[in-house]
Amino acid sequence: MSAENFKLTSESKFGTLALGIGAAGLLASIAGLLMDHKTFFFAYLVAFMFWMAIALGGLFFTMVHHLTGAEWSIVIRRIPETLASAIPMMAMLFIPIVLGMHDLYEWSHAEVVANDPILQHKSAWLNPTSFTIRAYIYFGLWTLIAWLLYKASLEQDRGKNVTEKMRAISAPSMIVFALSITVAAFDWLMSLDPHWFSTIFGVYFFAGSWWATLAFVVLFSMYLRRQSKLGEVMTIEHYHDLGKLMFGFTVFWAYIGFSQFMLIWYGNIPEETIWYKHRWEHGWQYVSMLLVIGHFILPFLVLIFRASKRNLTVMKLMASWFLLMEFVDLYWLIMPSFNIVHADAHHGLHFSWQHMATFLGIGGVFLWFVWNRLMSSAIVPVGDPRIEASIHLKNA
Repeated sequence: MSAENFKLTSESKFGTLALGIGAAGLLASIAGLLMDHKTFFFAYLVAFMFWMAIALGGLFFTMVHHLTGAEWSIVIRRIPETLASAIPMMAMLFIPIVLGMHDLYEWSHAEVVANDPILQHKSAWLNPTSFTIRAYIYFGLWTLIAWLLYKASLEQDRGKNVTEKMRAISAPSMIVFALSITVAAFDWLMSLDPHWFSTIFGVYFFAGSWWATLAFVVLFSMYLRRQSKLGEVMTIEHYHDLGKLMFGFTVFWAYIGFSQFMLIWYGNIPEETIWYKHRWEHGWQYVSMLLVIGHFILPFLVLIFRASKRNLTVMKLMASWFLLMEFVDLYWLIMPSFNIVHADAHHGLHFSWQHMATFLGIGGVFLWFVWNRLMSSAIVPVGDPRIEASIHLKNA
């Protein structure tokens, strides 16, 4: 199989369009920073975590593929590999979060910590220096794993037998990934409310990130099919399998979310229940119910049917809905904490045009990077010895 048949050309304006949208979004974000820096940093964190979740989901997809020796996902493997390769760029886009730490995290204020015994006990972990160091340790680990797997994948395209090598890399890396994504979720999201804690929170964030990545792969692969690059190798059978995973992780996300809620409700400890109380007042109850319905009930009822998973129109609509619900989920996780740091701010739903500006700014740059990386090699791992088996996949 020739790699030249699966290379993107400069005829598509996708990369240029993404970069243009990203530049416009970032310029608007800078204007928002100058106008209202408090809202800017929270909006930026929501947008950053959305695109970071997709990059991390791509890394997980790649490692699971190698560890399980899956055949069905070979033809789409290059997409999640490329998503993971964008992690170093996301590390640069994390700099505004470091710079805006005092507008995001209550524990970053020395005077607040001095008057709060709980934060004093947590100060060895939750302080600006260790927070920043840990963040770039996470980025360093994820970047190394992504680079090793992407490099091996390109070596495979050149005829080297590296299948076992990629599996050997993925095995210990999966342990590192599980630990690091959990602690990163604690640092970047859970510590927005530093008095609250949940040992399952990292799994909750992971479930959402993997869920969103599956949806992104569906939409992006459909776009590539329209560019006449994947149509001959990616069939309805592959979308069927992606649909199965989307359905399965719809249930998994709901299971993790309900498990966290049930244990906190049953324990009825004030410092735990307050987190849900913040999300059930001043209008947030409607967002909470939207997640129950839109993140679980609706996808469950649609994707439970085999025919839905084999209908490209339904899959496209559901994938788009998944991405919207993942943004809503992250907005729900982050924005209620706005009033913890900014007690004088308006309570309740706090959606601003800055959420859209930062989303488009980070997303445009992210997609531009992914597109240009895809253009540098074949979008299908043509050197994989099982590529033909993947192309001719048949579901039972």
